Amino acid sequence: MSIVLLGFLGSLAAGMMTAVGALPVLAGRAVSRRANDRMLGFAAGVMLSAAFFSLILPGLEAAEAVYGSVLAAALIAGGGIALGGLLVAVLNKTLPHEHFITGPEGADAGALAKIWLFVIAITIHNFPEGMAVGVGFGGGDIANGAALATGIGLQNAPEGLAVAVALRGQGFGRWRSFGVALATGLVEPLGGVIGAAAVGVSALVLPWGLTFAAGAMLYIISHEIIPETHRHGHQDAATTGLMVGLILMMILDVTLG
Repeated sequence: MSIVLLGFLGSLAAGMMTAVGALPVLAGRAVSRRANDRMLGFAAGVMLSAAFFSLILPGLEAAEAVYGSVLAAALIAGGGIALGGLLVAVLNKTLPHEHFITGPEGADAGALAKIWLFVIAITIHNFPEGMAVGVGFGGGDIANGAALATGIGLQNAPEGLAVAVALRGQGFGRWRSFGVALATGLVEPLGGVIGAAAVGVSALVLPWGLTFAAGAMLYIISHEIIPETHRHGHQDAATTGLMVGLILMMILDVTLG
């Protein structure tokens, strides 16, 4: 099976977990704000652990193997992280989108329907996650790719529920809320194919690809997810969720990778 196909399938499986997480809205089940913040904290913890254990550390190892220098490896990793964060920052500033609490951000949305503003916001978040899974498989380490797909899939479930619940709170119907959550997850296979194909071109690209994906994820964690979990006074619950998610992803990475 080709590396690109593995990247596609792994990121597709991870992305589909957003739909699994959103299923309760079809049954009309309500989720408390505290539980929602705890689940988002869990998602942040999984992403944080994946960024370091599944992306940055393998990126450092790959760079040192290619360039034969610890300093060069550290500089490349730093550059990749910075570029990944910069890309998401630019997307945040240029693409019209809307956050559930803070409202519109980016360029003037014009006549763009409100529901698509939400879709764009979550797409900005999910694309780097899919790319990270693709990069994990593209490096040739199937176990690392599997660990990333599993971890990101686990954090996508509460994220999908959070998206669907937030949309329900904005007045959208059950099926439409579920459909939007599903659509936001389906962008991940696109990122997975791009990530796997890019690092499959040359060994020189691998450390850049790994750390670039990590930088994009770190930006999302700091700029979006953690602030969102602290807006309603549930910092303790959110932090507990973050710690659990980080530990679980670390165990997955160690045992599967």
